[in-house]
Amino acid sequence: MHSPSGMELAALAGLLAAVPAVAYLGPSGRRHTAAARRAHLLLAAGGAVVTAAALAGLVTALLAGHHAVPGHSRTLATAVAAGMGLGMLALLAGTVALPGSARSPAAAVRHVLDGLVIAAAIWFVGWVLISRPTRILGDATPNRCLAILLPALLLVLATGLTAVLALHAHRPRRHTVRVAAGVTVVAAAANVLAIGICREHDGYTLVSGLLLTAGLAHVAWAVRAADRPVEVSGDVLERGGAYAVAPMVAMIAALGYHLARGGTMDVLGYLGCTVEGLALVSRQYLALGDVRRYTLRLRQSEAHFRELAHTDPLTGLANRRGLQRALRSAGDKGALIGIDMDGFKTVNDLRGHDVGDRVLAEVGARLRRNLLAGDVAARLGGDEFAVLMHGDADEAVLAAHRLLAVLGEPYDVDGGSIFLSASLGVAATGELLHDADLALRYAKQRGKNRVERYQQGYDELLRRRGTLTGELRHAIDRDQLHLVFQPVVALPSMRPVGAEALLRWTHPELGRVAPLEFIPVAEESGLINRVGAWVLEQSVKQLAEWRAKGHDVWLSVNLSPKELHDADYAGRVADVLAEYGVPPQRLVLEVTEHAVATDMEELVRRLAELRETGVRIALDDFGAGYSSLTQLRTLPVDILKIDHALVAEPESRTGTAAPLVDVVVRLGHRLGLEVLAEGIGTPAQREIVEEAGCRLGQGSLFGWGVPAEHFESRLLSLRSSTPRPAPAPRSAPQNDAPARSQVVQLGPGMRQVRALLPSDPDFVAATRDQNVGSVDSGREMGQG
Repeated sequence: MHSPSGMELAALAGLLAAVPAVAYLGPSGRRHTAAARRAHLLLAAGGAVVTAAALAGLVTALLAGHHAVPGHSRTLATAVAAGMGLGMLALLAGTVALPGSARSPAAAVRHVLDGLVIAAAIWFVGWVLISRPTRILGDATPNRCLAILLPALLLVLATGLTAVLALHAHRPRRHTVRVAAGVTVVAAAANVLAIGICREHDGYTLVSGLLLTAGLAHVAWAVRAADRPVEVSGDVLERGGAYAVAPMVAMIAALGYHLARGGTMDVLGYLGCTVEGLALVSRQYLALGDVRRYTLRLRQSEAHFRELAHTDPLTGLANRRGLQRALRSAGDKGALIGIDMDGFKTVNDLRGHDVGDRVLAEVGARLRRNLLAGDVAARLGGDEFAVLMHGDADEAVLAAHRLLAVLGEPYDVDGGSIFLSASLGVAATGELLHDADLALRYAKQRGKNRVERYQQGYDELLRRRGTLTGELRHAIDRDQLHLVFQPVVALPSMRPVGAEALLRWTHPELGRVAPLEFIPVAEESGLINRVGAWVLEQSVKQLAEWRAKGHDVWLSVNLSPKELHDADYAGRVADVLAEYGVPPQRLVLEVTEHAVATDMEELVRRLAELRETGVRIALDDFGAGYSSLTQLRTLPVDILKIDHALVAEPESRTGTAAPLVDVVVRLGHRLGLEVLAEGIGTPAQREIVEEAGCRLGQGSLFGWGVPAEHFESRLLSLRSSTPRPAPAPRSAPQNDAPARSQVVQLGPGMRQVRALLPSDPDFVAATRDQNVGSVDSGREMGQG
């Protein structure tokens, strides 16, 4: 045993100073979990092995006196290099495994291969520099010692890995790069220590101790800084490709210089070239795999987004793009069913869009449940749907009727039921989407809740409808609209007591346009409110002129359901009446049974607001199929207008003509309502109505709609005629006589019409024409 030198003792002290850094890395690993825990434990284990190997080698050299034993230095250097090499491998593995170094294990392998590319280039350049004939270090060139090879390999690998992490680690990269740099310093210490032991140089030993302590301390400090919370973000494209090109350029340049100087290749040179080639090939193989996987993900993402672009997110059905794609695939085969939910806007307005969305989702679910194999259901937008099916037109019509029944079933949402109908259009040839849409629009125009099959005439009808919509917008300003007045007469005298204002449109190019054609256009286009306001003002103005001339008549005006649902309509009616000074009871507003069927509760409220203004309400087309007895008792109406279909009804099986007229008249009188029979076209129909006890009539028998001056001429001729005949004397009632109505005084200024049966004590049979004076004014109509 020899006495250690000062440098050897200093080196030993330096190595002992590395122990605290190793001691810190151990607890740091135990504080983490998962990948971070593995990385920190690998760093701690690697640092401990490197320090232990260095200490063991140095202590062995001090105790054994390696200077005096030949060959002992190389053996000891080899052992120290092997031990420190194992520790270095653990340190490198821990560096690559640190969170933030790589996004995945595959990325970690790519980083190692990239590090090998750089390391092989550094190795080859270094070999050129220290090999003959270059030998830039001259006599300081280390002797060939196998103990140096392993630390040298690990040093260049650590250097290459540090460069790769500086390029491709997650941002912020500084903590990861600091750990890699510290590991590189430790690798340099291992290399220097191996050289020092191999060359028996105490200076190298001292430097290695200092480097090892500095490297491990730097690793411990970098790991501690990495424990702080940071926002990790990585490069998607892994920018920077010089790490692959620059090493190859450096190797080619070094090889050319070496050969130019007369050098030759040996094992170490071939080793560098081989590692470089294998690393590049492996890296490119992995890169191709990455490209294939990335391309596959792109295709999957493209397919996913393409599917999203062709799918409705609410119902899961195809959208318009998806349907068009299915139409292109189907070609000329198949049929298309267009679907529109009737009245869905009311659901959104009254129940909210959330409820509306759930209803639409249920519509989509019902369509899916009723599809056959190969059929495609789509939501085109809003409440419009379509079904593309395989089959001919007849099969499509049958399927459409089946869907009509399915979609008409109640929708149970939020504990309540919503009732909707659907309109369907079917097309099997031509431009399916266009033709099915035309058929659908025609179905809605014909009353909704029906199926229509496309016909060629629909194009012309809808083109004309579009023309009417455009021209109707300017019809009022161009003075193309006018009113005619159809008389309402008292029965049986047939004396005019009122009139109904009827709208007419005469276009300079289209000619006379029927109300049945342009009124639906006005309602669908939203022009009905403007047109209705014009009709109301012109009617009240005309009524005021007649009253100023002494004509005791009343006037009825038809009311659209859309006008009725306007919250300000009652106020506008009152303003118009006040402007022209017309008593409210002289105006009758007629509402159809179709309006009754839409929203009963809302209708009652709106009609009550109108009656508060003093106007009278007539229920038009009664008996057409919607109203029930309960609704009739609830509705605030004053007059029942019997539908012309009941007046023209043929004789019943008992031989009684138009039996429902008699029933309606009795019902109306029992409810305290006046009854008006419309559509009377023959004397026989007039007799039937009179026998039923109806006091008011309207129809072609008494006159068509005429201009205001013609109706006024008729009123003037009646005023200049002979006085009215006196009423017939009362006689005993006949048990088989028909019922009739009588005005009853209920109180001061209050009268009501009630029905009298032959069995009533106050019944007076009509033996001749009744005095028209009892019903020819608003007072006898129950308004005083």
